[in-house]
Amino acid sequence: MALSTHTTTTGFLLPSIHSAPPFFTQQPNPATQSIIAEQWIRLILAYARHQRLFVLRIEDAEVTGSDWDEVFRNGRINRRLLPSHLSSIIETMVGRGSAVYEPPKQDRSVLLYWRLPEEWAEILYDWVTSTAQLNTILTFYDITDPPLESPVSNIPIGLLRKAISILAKSNRAQLIGAADGEGVRFFSGK
Repeated sequence: MALSTHTTTTGFLLPSIHSAPPFFTQQPNPATQSIIAEQWIRLILAYARHQRLFVLRIEDAEVTGSDWDEVFRNGRINRRLLPSHLSSIIETMVGRGSAVYEPPKQDRSVLLYWRLPEEWAEILYDWVTSTAQLNTILTFYDITDPPLESPVSNIPIGLLRKAISILAKSNRAQLIGAADGEGVRFFSGK
């Protein structure tokens, strides 16, 4: 089979390297493995952004039916990414800052940074400003599950906290604790 791109059922365009059997195998040559890992990282982050996936688990390569099947399996060439290979890729992603172990102190699940926390901070602030919610106290629920879908809908709380922390450093947000949860107030200015 010649290398060719392929569009998944969700409309994501898989690169031609996805149709190469060696792509799914951990390579013994470190230079070759480094190139393969870089291709996997780009693919994982692009797919996560396309599907708005924030979490990647080793189990996603172990079981069928996960959100990642379109990427981690290629039935056309009868190949799949093995959990040990995914573990190595995740370790590289964490080392490069494109993912963090979530929860901390384990190595089987990561929070993906298909946008860096600094980018999420700006997106969050732009959303708050465009919806005229400056100087209003918003709960984390208000932000992650607004009545109308927003660019920050379903953002994981850990990532939301990081974005708010970044905005707080520039005096554009203040974290507010309450008995029934946490909230944040946003201020004008940059």
